[in-house]
Amino acid sequence: MAGGPGAAPWGDRVAVVGSLMLLDTASLYFRAFFGVPETVTAPDGTPVNAVRGLLDMMTRLVRARHPTSLVACWDADWRPAFRVAAVPTYKAHRLSADGVAEEVPPNLAVQIPVIEELLTAAGIPVIGHEGCEADDIIGTLAARSTEPVDVVTGDRDLFQLVDDARGVKIIYTVRGLQNLDVIDEAAVAAKYGIPGRAYADFAALRGDPSDGLPGIPGIGEKTAAALVNSFGGIDGIRTALDMGHGGFPKGARDKLAKARDYLDVSMSVVRVVENAPLPPVTVTLPVVPPRPVVIKDLGERWGLGSSLSRFMDAVS
Repeated sequence: MAGGPGAAPWGDRVAVVGSLMLLDTASLYFRAFFGVPETVTAPDGTPVNAVRGLLDMMTRLVRARHPTSLVACWDADWRPAFRVAAVPTYKAHRLSADGVAEEVPPNLAVQIPVIEELLTAAGIPVIGHEGCEADDIIGTLAARSTEPVDVVTGDRDLFQLVDDARGVKIIYTVRGLQNLDVIDEAAVAAKYGIPGRAYADFAALRGDPSDGLPGIPGIGEKTAAALVNSFGGIDGIRTALDMGHGGFPKGARDKLAKARDYLDVSMSVVRVVENAPLPPVTVTLPVVPPRPVVIKDLGERWGLGSSLSRFMDAVS
């Protein structure tokens, strides 16, 4: 998706000073890796394109959106067992040869520990939890927040978190560093023709090949939107099927009835967790980095140059 009606470029909307910024970190470093040439290397020849690209993105985000709090949300478990038990195809196409780990390009894999060490040294909380994806960390921290929230991601599945009343917006990176879109309820409604808070139900019906989520065979975006608008979501559809109600688009009732087992479990996969047992953590941007010597050493070792200096100026 390249934005859509109602999704304005990030620089065209007023940022709320004092917000919490939640980073879908893996989404961002994957995008940085593929968006910055691998010829960007450390003095020893190790690629650092994802490291520098992520630092540059975070610098731009902090300077444009002015958050007072920032969290790098981490995939402690990229394919949680509870989701696989419900839908075995969930992210199965991303499995590496060992059948357990996620397939990651080797030149990116060597950079991920550097990213984690660098963010920690800079005083940026890197938060994950056993059995949770970064999406679940984001959902939990957004639910806890008493301040406006910017969720930065390249994945549409987090559109389900938009909440105008609570000031939860998605900063969507799919068009690259220069074309980030701010997604609110109006943008979701304009793009998909559904209520702005109904994206999870819509996605469960339509499916999402990028996550191995099958959806309902024969149900595309238009029919999924019509079903959401008629029945309110998956629970309403299940009730209507059980009660023999009408109002289904032509041919949709039979397709839904045949996929009833999927309907019963789909939301447990699609819906992000909003109550992960995370301990309290300080997320306010530090006045000074807690480990400046480590920052200096990492910058020199990996040749991070101006990307690191600009980043430290922005977040300190």
